[in-house]
Amino acid sequence: MSGISLATRLPWPLLAAAATLVGAGLAGLARGDELYGGSVMPRQIVWTALGAGAVVVAAILPYRRLKTWAYPLLLLISVLLVAVLFTPPRNGARSWFALGPLTFQPSEFAKLAYILALSRYLMSARHHRTLLGLAAPFALTLPLLLLILKEPDLGTACLFPPMLMAMLFAAGARLKHLALVCLLGVLASPIVWREMNAEQRSRITATFRQRDGGGPQRGDDYHLHQSKQVIALGGVWGSDLAGMAVAESRAYQLPAARTDFIYCLICERWGVWGAALTLAAYLTVIGACLNIGGRTDEPFGRLICVGVAAWFGSQMVINTSMTVGLLPITGITLPLLSYGGSSLLASCLAIGLVVNVALRPGYEVGGRPFSFAAGPR
Repeated sequence: MSGISLATRLPWPLLAAAATLVGAGLAGLARGDELYGGSVMPRQIVWTALGAGAVVVAAILPYRRLKTWAYPLLLLISVLLVAVLFTPPRNGARSWFALGPLTFQPSEFAKLAYILALSRYLMSARHHRTLLGLAAPFALTLPLLLLILKEPDLGTACLFPPMLMAMLFAAGARLKHLALVCLLGVLASPIVWREMNAEQRSRITATFRQRDGGGPQRGDDYHLHQSKQVIALGGVWGSDLAGMAVAESRAYQLPAARTDFIYCLICERWGVWGAALTLAAYLTVIGACLNIGGRTDEPFGRLICVGVAAWFGSQMVINTSMTVGLLPITGITLPLLSYGGSSLLASCLAIGLVVNVALRPGYEVGGRPFSFAAGPR
């Protein structure tokens, strides 16, 4: 591939938007260091450099070779998700392996392994176009879902149903079958509620009993109260231009500000405009993934793009909605923004795979969805 061809095929809007989000995340972490002390931004800069390398590596190797490794990778991740349940708990969850001063969170990479495995299955199978045929994709999803819920990590678990439904739709599953599955999920919600622990239930009920104004709340109400307050303190222009809204430092206190609530720090630092531009960058990433998938003739690559778009889109919606009280607080990060090496590396690998697909259009498609009419270009 010549240099000119490579430059024209590179998805520049995707790369620019992803770089913007990483930069915004670093700025938010810098603000967190100012407000809460410590110094996590230098470590995140190191992870950012490694993430940039991950994008390059994921873009270089032809993604079609991953078909062979899709199922083994999912099996490896599943083994790690079982093993992590036997590690000492951190913050009430068993989600991380301690590797000296570093930690590794397998559930972050489970999202990527799941997309590869499901893409591998859906690209060749036709059974998912019948109601009974949906059993296999759901059987592929359920073990990961249960293992991640066992940690417990409700936020990450919430990402798998949207990814599954989006990829099934892209692969040609019938809308009436998907609608029936969604209806069954709604009807099963009382059973899910009964199986939740007290903390998970409290996070949901806190969404319905929230009130604005007044002093700090307690428990899960405190997280939500402080989250909305820190966002409000940013105002229209943010503290970078307008200065600190109040002198009382307690008003800015926010648990998990550098991870789950990084969006609040972005809003506080840059106000309404910074918040809107951050969302616009995410929409650009999602739109670019869907655009690349739509222009890709090879089904495996197309499904990868749809899966990544659903991953980033659902995670962005869940995280930003919980910070303003529209959804329960589930403990989920923002891809490319939040502090954490596992989250950033997994997100960068996903971006690299989409770039990979953009560089290699794939196969011609026949009349039926995902039927091959010609060999590789």
